[in-house]
Amino acid sequence: MDTMQIQTLIDRQRAYFLSGQTMPVETRIENLKKLKQLIRDNEHQIMEALEQDLGKSRFESYMCEIGIVLDELTYMIGHTKKLAKDRRVPTPLAQFASRSYVKPSPKGVVLVMSPWNYPFMLSIDPLVDALAAGNTVILKPSAYSPATSTLLYELLRGSFPEELIAVITGGREENQALLSAKFDHIFFTGSKNVGRLVMEQASRHLTSVTLELGGKSPCIVEADANLKLAARRIVFGKYLNCGQTCVAPDYILCHESVRESFIEEVKKQIRKQYGREPLRSSKYGKMINQRHFERVRGLIDPEKVVVGGECNEQTQQIAPTVMDHVDWTDPVMQEEIFGPVMPILTYSSLSDVVSRIRSMEHPLAMYIFTADTKKADQVMAVCGFGGGCINDTIIHLATHEMGFGGFGESGMGSYHGKTGFDTFSHLKSIVDKKTWIDLPMRYQPYRRLYGKLIRMFLK
Repeated sequence: MDTMQIQTLIDRQRAYFLSGQTMPVETRIENLKKLKQLIRDNEHQIMEALEQDLGKSRFESYMCEIGIVLDELTYMIGHTKKLAKDRRVPTPLAQFASRSYVKPSPKGVVLVMSPWNYPFMLSIDPLVDALAAGNTVILKPSAYSPATSTLLYELLRGSFPEELIAVITGGREENQALLSAKFDHIFFTGSKNVGRLVMEQASRHLTSVTLELGGKSPCIVEADANLKLAARRIVFGKYLNCGQTCVAPDYILCHESVRESFIEEVKKQIRKQYGREPLRSSKYGKMINQRHFERVRGLIDPEKVVVGGECNEQTQQIAPTVMDHVDWTDPVMQEEIFGPVMPILTYSSLSDVVSRIRSMEHPLAMYIFTADTKKADQVMAVCGFGGGCINDTIIHLATHEMGFGGFGESGMGSYHGKTGFDTFSHLKSIVDKKTWIDLPMRYQPYRRLYGKLIRMFLK
């Protein structure tokens, strides 16, 4: 679409929203049920598109994309009625007699810009929350995942009116046209560089934004950790989707006393989970494109590789790779890896490691493996990050009861479950003052007695 066509579409959605047709909770739930059935009916096609874009296996496609979306839909179908209700709050005595409450109201016309690494889940999950909150949505999927983006366009266009849900495909020109337009909220998932541009453009219209970005997420392995289990869970989180996961453990900080033992356990887990020749496995995916393949391959120092390192340029695959004896000056430590390369750094003092992490940009996630609960709690308390796990990786994003989002350089705002509903809502604060009594103390002329009463109420 060109700029004029995009603006026309936005105007149509705004008119549809202002008509009130998205407001009834029953209508929202029906749309969510319709979307859920649409996904179930087209599960096979979705898996094929994900395999074409990223080489994902059917198991991984369901576990990490389709299943998570269906779970979010199930939650919202069951909870939207409650979430949309007025939320009664206590009223101060000074405002007697009145009723105070918070009213969730949809923001309006929402733009959702999704990335390529989880092109289905990261498109539909925020769409679900936005629809539950009563908004209209323009969805802009990534041009780097063309099979999934095209399928989203075809499925949603064939099932929902464009006034409610519209999918715009394309690349940079479409992105620029969308960001120059006025929306009531922008939800963006992607890189920090583009996130800055989104925020800058949104500021022109004073549009609120949710930014789901990334960063170098550290993973600490303490001397007292269960190394076998730690290696198993770290290998899973690091190499899932070939490392193209925003909350993947980016690098490992391993206590020097267990470095060799930990590396041996990691080697065993890579063989167990991916086989001796991962690049020949039908269950192992690929880099999204040649440019990304070349970038990640360029971060590998062959002299420091202890596992993996094999690359297939024809299939754009990089084997699960581990680099040892890495230090903070290595190229692999200068940017978010976003690929199947695990650098291992060692330390002797946990307090020094924590100080180093605190001095860096806030990552999207943080992980620590230790048997010492107090130590883990202390690290989680003093370090700044979006979310994380103790003795596991990445699973913190898979719950409706906690919001998922970044902090500082890794993003702002969050979503999932109730938090997602609130992200796409404006929470109006309302006081319903009764008319049968009117306390005179706030009115002029002010009297000494009224002053004493004010001091009784406000202290």
